[in-house]
Amino acid sequence: MTQADTAETGQGSPADTGAPRPAGAGAPAVGTGGTWRAGARRAIHDGFRPGPWKRGPVLAALGLLLGLFMLLHAQITDRGGLGSLVETFLPWFGLFIPVLLAGALWRRSASAVVALLLPVTAWLNLFGGLLGDKSHPGGDLTVVSHNVGADNHDPAGTARDLAASGADMLALEEITPQAQGTYEKELAKAYPYHTVQGTVGLWSRLPLSHTQPVDIKMDYGPLGDTKPVDTKMAYTRALRTTVTTGHGPLAVYVAHLGSVRVNPRAGFWTDSRDRGVQALGKAIAAERNERVVLLGDLNGTMDDRVFAGITSQLRSVQEAAGDGFGFSWPATFPVARIDQILVRGVEPESSWVLPATGSDHLPVAARISW
Repeated sequence: MTQADTAETGQGSPADTGAPRPAGAGAPAVGTGGTWRAGARRAIHDGFRPGPWKRGPVLAALGLLLGLFMLLHAQITDRGGLGSLVETFLPWFGLFIPVLLAGALWRRSASAVVALLLPVTAWLNLFGGLLGDKSHPGGDLTVVSHNVGADNHDPAGTARDLAASGADMLALEEITPQAQGTYEKELAKAYPYHTVQGTVGLWSRLPLSHTQPVDIKMDYGPLGDTKPVDTKMAYTRALRTTVTTGHGPLAVYVAHLGSVRVNPRAGFWTDSRDRGVQALGKAIAAERNERVVLLGDLNGTMDDRVFAGITSQLRSVQEAAGDGFGFSWPATFPVARIDQILVRGVEPESSWVLPATGSDHLPVAARISW
């Protein structure tokens, strides 16, 4: 075949002969079409994809609901103790904020991030004051309150730990008849004055007088008495006494209010505790001494609405002079402060939690001044 025939028929072209194709030969048509199609797909996808303010509507709604929940917690019904249960663990609802924030960032949702400003503001308004250290140096008296635990297997060790705190007054709750002698023996040297009324007692370096029990109307609730027979609690679980100080008399109350229980029939059962709160509030309202200290296991946090009758008369030392939340129960992993020190007519200088003893509660301490 001649060169002319070859040129006419196209035989012998690089495609036919296997000769190398010039770089980029034939590629523009295919590459341009592929790029165009990919760009078209992205444009269509971006056209249907919601913007940052429209993404995550569920997360945004959950953030708003969480904020309203914390702002309006006082409006939650207390039927079945629901309101008290919520308010007992109200600080922990703040843990939902970082969870929702992580979801909002993952979804790149501007609306969800903005919605979280409501629960953040609500939480800080409720508990932001507890985050800093409000303690001050000094103080005229150091007081300690501790539920020593009916099932405490080392009351002697607990007594020694409490005496080592250097407190001027020790309030003990849940003292069993079997352990009472041990506490009296171990604390006698450091505390020459003491009184025990039922299951509560006060040990003091200063003289005591005008001691009497306070009726806080105890009962064991819908589940009955669940404690072993040899550790059953007596019905007297509160006392009032006068401490003689160099600045005048100080009225001291020690109380162990009724337990709260969760069960299918009664829900969050608080009836016994709530009756005790009312009785204790009336006793404090009738107190003529302007200087008052209340120490005890109140089986509730001061955020719980039921304590309004007490918190309207007394100040919580933890809120006034504490460092953090001061959780006291359970000792192994504290989640709530149900052991309280409240005052009137004296100034809280500092408040803290002592190390664990043989009890399921942590001791709480405070320094007060005149």
